[in-house]
Amino acid sequence: MQPIPDYALSVAEQLRSMTDAGTLQADKAQMAVAGQLDRILQDMKQRRPAAKKSALGWMFAQKRKPLQPVRGLYVHGSVGRGKTMLMDLFFKLAPVEKKRRAHFHEFMADVHSRIHAHRIKLKNGETRQADPVPPVAAALRDEAELLCFDEFTVTDIADAMILARLFTELFARGCTLVATSNVEPDNLYRDGLNRGLFLPFVALLQRHVEVTTLDSPTDYRLEKLESLPVYVSPLDAEADRLMDLAWKRMTDGRPEVATEIEMKGRVVPVPRAVDRVARFTFAELCERPLGASDYLAIAKRFDVVFIDHIPHLGPAKRNETKRFIILVDALYDASVRLFASAAAMPEALLTEKKGTEGFEFDRTVSRLFEMRSADYLALHTGQRADL
Repeated sequence: MQPIPDYALSVAEQLRSMTDAGTLQADKAQMAVAGQLDRILQDMKQRRPAAKKSALGWMFAQKRKPLQPVRGLYVHGSVGRGKTMLMDLFFKLAPVEKKRRAHFHEFMADVHSRIHAHRIKLKNGETRQADPVPPVAAALRDEAELLCFDEFTVTDIADAMILARLFTELFARGCTLVATSNVEPDNLYRDGLNRGLFLPFVALLQRHVEVTTLDSPTDYRLEKLESLPVYVSPLDAEADRLMDLAWKRMTDGRPEVATEIEMKGRVVPVPRAVDRVARFTFAELCERPLGASDYLAIAKRFDVVFIDHIPHLGPAKRNETKRFIILVDALYDASVRLFASAAAMPEALLTEKKGTEGFEFDRTVSRLFEMRSADYLALHTGQRADL
């Protein structure tokens, strides 16, 4: 993506510039969403408080209520349509100093960590505030006036139960939300446990954001694929041989060790590792009670991850499927190079498209394909290029 020279440009102008340069294909659907993002940029610029010209003006300003949040945007649509690219352009242009862009799972892991820390303070008598949500929301708002979430999704009941209260506090403090997702708000946490308790968040979200669809007919991720032999199927002796060969070449045959990643109060075991290359079986990663924070830690610690023996997935392995979706998100977002052996090609791994996992797995399939592409592998500067 070309660097943005200053804050004067709009998302639409950036798209036109890229189209004129031949680096982007003209797309009316993307341009329509760009216009909505530019509306947010303009609203933010207009909301900037005027400079205080006197001590008296400053004193009166302190008594004003918090600024009303700029109405945000929730963009949903099929994978590979350019949602992430548009978010990149928008975030760089946003005329606020305090802004945060994160994968939703990473953000919620941070929220739960802060809640846990607050409860420890309460237990130790360091605070009298029994409810951790308001102070956590206040701290988050102090750090970011604008929150941008790529691939907004809700699959965890702990996240689902806290979102309405958390964002009620954030919106009340003037926070603006912009998010992309593969599903429309009404389908978030679909078929989730106690979903009725989650529905107030959907109503809250729709009051504070415009909801739009990016329905471009082209999947740009799949269009540019150049598959490389880093995903092998089916599971047989030949698949094991190819994975072992790739492992040997990536580690230069150096001795492997078992190691651990230290988390808060526990560890994530890594059975096989050589420097920044790690190898797991599917069972070790997805049949154990690991979560988003664990997968994010793995993605941060290692540049290359091998996953052996990914089975067919579906309703009979619902928890494993949910963990696999989150795992692939974490590896993809960190640009981790993936080698995998599986029972089937990505599009055939899920045996039955049902419920939330069915919607979410479309993204997983697209990402598994892209992680085999030359463009994705080119992100790994400094790594061996002969594989």
